[in-house]
Amino acid sequence: MFWDLIQQSELENQKAKADTLEARVALLEEELTKTKALLLKTLRILEERSGQDIDGDGKLG
Repeated sequence: MFWDLIQQSELENQKAKADTLEARVALLEEELTKTKALLLKTLRILEERSGQDIDGDGKLG
């Protein structure tokens, strides 16, 4: 019975770690999305102001 309690505790600890990791991954994915959007916005402004195709997509802005 004592062994079962230890195993249950370990399972709960592992689940908490997994939940924490999933939350961290979700946060990082959200931050990545925001960073990409900001980068694209910055690139468009740079291309429009410099008149150069910086990212090589064949168009300005």
